[in-house]
Amino acid sequence: MSVSEIIRKTRPDARHAYVLLGALLVGLIFWRPGFVLEIVQFVVLGMIHVTPIVIPGIVLAAWITASGASDQVAAVFHGRTLQTVVGATLLGTLLPVCGVTVLPLMAGLLAARVPLAPVMAFWLASPITGPAMLSATVATLGWEFAIGKALAAIGLGLFGGGMTALVATREWAQSPLRSNRIVGSLGGQCGDGCRDTRGFDPRIWRDPARRMRFVRESWSITRLILLVLTPAFAAEYLLNAWLEPNAVAAYVGRDSAFAVPLAVIVGGPAYIDGYAALPLTRALLEHGMSTGAAMAFLVSGGVVSIWGAMAIFPVLRIKPFLLYLGLAAVGSMASGWAFGAFH
Repeated sequence: MSVSEIIRKTRPDARHAYVLLGALLVGLIFWRPGFVLEIVQFVVLGMIHVTPIVIPGIVLAAWITASGASDQVAAVFHGRTLQTVVGATLLGTLLPVCGVTVLPLMAGLLAARVPLAPVMAFWLASPITGPAMLSATVATLGWEFAIGKALAAIGLGLFGGGMTALVATREWAQSPLRSNRIVGSLGGQCGDGCRDTRGFDPRIWRDPARRMRFVRESWSITRLILLVLTPAFAAEYLLNAWLEPNAVAAYVGRDSAFAVPLAVIVGGPAYIDGYAALPLTRALLEHGMSTGAAMAFLVSGGVVSIWGAMAIFPVLRIKPFLLYLGLAAVGSMASGWAFGAFH
């Protein structure tokens, strides 16, 4: 069984969640049709507001995939430790890879004997930001949060890769994968999937296959954003309607010494899609959440996915697995404290 199959088996089907949301919406229409109309208006206006800023990110993300730029990732992971960690971190912040889909790639690279340090750097940096995520963050939370998330991704990648390099000589760091049937199939998958069979060509309009891939990728990203932002904007409206002003200030507000750790504890284990988390974070900020806690919440929710952890645990040995969780938690808290200090 491959890592991607484990992810599909352990991650709940998104269709079930949307069926449940649809059923709740039908019930609300019969119960309070005026309230539903207000929610719909808020969601539509929110979509209109973010559309002009999100579109460039969608186009860039689709071009990266269609041009073959994403196929060059593996080559960056070979070489001197410092260069590979820096290169992997920068790639992680630029490529449109989410926290769950990056797991098969990381497991395949490790199975191909790529050093753990650059893999860890990419692994920590990639789920936090990307072209489409950056533009969505600008549209929802503003430039300061968008830049802060990008810097947090870079800092977390460099921190994680650097700390991992310090233990690179340990036996468990040189052989981080378990010995089982799941891991036994990874080397062949990576050998076929990690080779660049088509090369890199930025002029995607010249190749019908690349054009088609660009269209499919654009639609896939657009569909993802629509699916996650629609209920997220609705949840933002409900939070604003039901929560009293400063309702969360006592727990994660500026005056709480435990605001950032609590945000990591909540945002880390309970995976929230990066796009869906943005409107929810904005609503929490309006009800008293400190900016530092908000940043920690966003970063930790991206890098410590419970479904991703469940998927990678069967293939990763316990020490590198705990190292990843520890680096993600410490880095998320450091990002929150740093952002809160300067914002």
